[in-house]
Amino acid sequence: MLSRLLKEHQARQSERRELQGEPAPVPTATGPASPLSIGGWSCRSPPGRAPHWSMGLVAQAYVNQRKLDHEVKTLQVQAAQFAKQTGQWITMVENFNQALKEIGDVENWARSIELDMRTIATALEYVYKGQLQ
Repeated sequence: MLSRLLKEHQARQSERRELQGEPAPVPTATGPASPLSIGGWSCRSPPGRAPHWSMGLVAQAYVNQRKLDHEVKTLQVQAAQFAKQTGQWITMVENFNQALKEIGDVENWARSIELDMRTIATALEYVYKGQLQ
């Protein structure tokens, strides 16, 4: 049962790799014709010691991690600056909207005063005409 599940899993993985264009996994066996044998030298090392080629991989992983950490810090700083700038933009838009509302209030007030003045002028005109007759 487990072997069947393993075969199914490996088949799905190989299909996924083919779709993504990934290379096939490196075989684990070593020998003269094995990909892990380089120039007749086996990549196996004495027990308790890592193969010499793995040190380069570890160093490269460390360099890559350092680069990623630097990029993360840079992105965090940029995100904070963007958030601050966005807050400033929001404040500016809110102030602009408030100013537009105040202008609308002034226009409304002016129309109201103008209407009142016309009403008063019309009333005075009627009173003046009434006194003349």
